[in-house]
This record gives sequence, structure tokens and C-alpha cells, in this order.
Amino acid sequence: DLTMRLNFNRARSLLLLSSPAALARVVASTANTPQGGSALFSAAVQSSSKPFTSWSSLALLRGGGGGNQRDYSSSSSVSSSSSSSVPSYEVRAHPAPGTPFHYAFPVHDLELAKEFYSSVLGCEEGRSSEKWQDYSLHGHQIVCHWVGKDYRCIDYYNPVAGDEVPVPHVGLALTMEQFHVLAKRVEEAGIKFIIKPHLRFKDMPGEQYTMFFKDPSGNNLEFKAMTKPENLFAKYNVVDDSDKK
Repeated sequence: DLTMRLNFNRARSLLLLSSPAALARVVASTANTPQGGSALFSAAVQSSSKPFTSWSSLALLRGGGGGNQRDYSSSSSVSSSSSSSVPSYEVRAHPAPGTPFHYAFPVHDLELAKEFYSSVLGCEEGRSSEKWQDYSLHGHQIVCHWVGKDYRCIDYYNPVAGDEVPVPHVGLALTMEQFHVLAKRVEEAGIKFIIKPHLRFKDMPGEQYTMFFKDPSGNNLEFKAMTKPENLFAKYNVVDDSDKK
């Protein structure tokens, strides 16, 4: 309500004069209190006796203390105090521009998944637990969820430009350079291609390089590269050779 918003605004003004340590104490002591802005304002009054010393300390003021917050500090590593329940963390990758997608999928072995997505594909690992782990795939969030040792992806197939394409599958539209670097990396890791890297839809608006392979749990991955990236969503009717029979 209006009173709470006014209290938050007044608290922020006072916190601009606080030390980093005071900011940490204020946010930690009021983040989960039902009084909201009133508690934050009262704590700010008690903590504003020291002069403001660092703009980076403002990263600790996260607009109300809820979850899903972005750290705006310039540092990529944050250590929490012993009195805080927030764990220390390190930011190793940054979100892709625009709106990064989120994709969660099942795996049968998290250690094998880590070896594949981290070592083979070069994805930076983010948050994880004993049951799941997430990675940055060129700034997009993919999450491996352990569902049991017996899981393997069930494949269906659909003909596309002469290839039996496994469905479901997921991947990225890369640049030409990224595509060929990844193809070499996958080949050198001894990963079997379901569909080897090649050019399809030659001389058509949708001309592209593509390749398919699986992760250790059998999940299908496709990576492609448009020869003309601006044609990624070109609308036209594609006549497949199999449709002519």
C-alpha cells in the first residue's frame, strides 16, 4: 500500500548514508519480516550514523528481500557473513541478451550429465543440489533433473530433408563459426552423431548447417547455423522429398 511504499522510499534515502556493514545488517534483519517497509525504515534510522563509503554496497539493497533477485554489483563472487543464511556464491556466466529461455529435462545420472554438459559442451554450471543441476547454454538456462537410473529418452522420428530426425530434441541456432567449433569439439570427444554435421535446404531461404547427437541419457540435441541468420523465421512451404512419394 501507499504507507509501505513511502516507508521503503524513506528507508532507501537513509541507507544511502549507511556503511556497507550497516546495509548488510539492515537487509538481513528485515528481509523476511511481516512489517515490510516499516521495519526496514526503523532499522535504517538506527544504522545511518556512519557515512556512505561504497556504491557497490547498494547491491545489498534488493527491493524488499524476496527471491529471484539479480545481483547488480560488479563483483562475480560474494561471501556471506556467518550470521546470514544466504550461502556464498560465484557468478560464472551471464544471461543471454533479451529473454533467456529455461529448459528442464530428465537424466539418469548427474555425474555423467555434468561431464557431458560441462566438459564436452563447455557449459558453465550454476546452481545445483543432489537431485538437479543447472547450466548456462550460451546464456540460456538448462536444468538436468535426476529421475532414476532407468530413464532413457524415448525417440520418435520424422523425415526432414532426407534425414530421420529424432523427436523430441532441443538445441540452439548458432553462428557459423560456433557451429563448426562445436562440431569439432563433439567429434573429438568421441560423441556419436545421430545426424552428422551437414548442409540442408541448400539454395533455399532456410539453408542451414545442422547436426544431431545425444547426451548420456539419450536426450536428443540439435545445433544448427543459418547461412543467412535473418531467415531463421522465413515463412514458405517446404516440400520434402518423402512428401512426393
